[in-house]
Amino acid sequence: MGGSEDLGAVAQPPLDRYPFGLPMIHVPPPELPVGARLLIAPMLAVALLWAFTGAVAAHVESTDGNDARSKPAPPTIGYDISYPQCGGPYPANPEFGIVGVNRGIVFSANPCLGAGSGASQLAWAGPNAQLYANTGNPGPQLSSHWPNGQTTPRECATAAKPDPDTADCAYDYGWNAAADSYTKAVAAYISLGWADPGSTRTPVANHWWLDVETANSWRDDQSLNVAALQGAVDYLSSAGAASVGIYSSPRMWNQVVGGSSAFASLPSWVAGASTLKGARNGCSGPGLTGGTIQLTQYLSNGFDADHPC
Repeated sequence: MGGSEDLGAVAQPPLDRYPFGLPMIHVPPPELPVGARLLIAPMLAVALLWAFTGAVAAHVESTDGNDARSKPAPPTIGYDISYPQCGGPYPANPEFGIVGVNRGIVFSANPCLGAGSGASQLAWAGPNAQLYANTGNPGPQLSSHWPNGQTTPRECATAAKPDPDTADCAYDYGWNAAADSYTKAVAAYISLGWADPGSTRTPVANHWWLDVETANSWRDDQSLNVAALQGAVDYLSSAGAASVGIYSSPRMWNQVVGGSSAFASLPSWVAGASTLKGARNGCSGPGLTGGTIQLTQYLSNGFDADHPC
């Protein structure tokens, strides 16, 4: 064609000048019109944003397609129930259950504990239920269960020790009350078919709590109350309880035993919070006994809920 050149006639530079091959030839990029550049700019921005968010999503998404971003674990919530809940609904799907053995006072029975009067609360909590027993120390003038004449584990109102109002008598009273509560728990297991007839021990080593409330009868002499509680602790320990702890509020505990350090090795279950946040805050600091706080109680959906510390 006219004006064309024979490219084969163009002189080639000697190759020995370029030991790594021929030099790169710079070709200037084509100049885009202003309108095209204005159109392409936002498209590039969107593409870059999509690529960045896609990379982030790929980083937090597991290979099975599930979102692997960290989420706070739901709180572990247990509930405690006793005779006031007989005949009504029980909390649904508790992480753990605690059941009262008594009907609000020592030497009494929760009618819904085992099989018989309505839905069994022990069946609701399961074989590994935690159990709690009421406590008190009314003294020899008020109690029909006072251990007059008892010689073991300690002597009370015997010929050798005729005084019925002693720390030894209070200890025996607490021991006997805990033994009665434990016997009622064994009977509940038997009624549900979880223990053989004639059993004298629960089939599992339960965690037990001693319920210390000022609504029950206590002596003005706090040392006698300490003795009664010590008797209850010692009985449950002798029966093979997995642990024995104290349930109360700081005000009630101080009113019953004062500043006694006799139970410093026992865990505390602290009452008094009205919300989960308050229960969580209640886990800080020393327990009722001076030991650790294991549970805090609060109100939830009309029930007593329990937060593990």
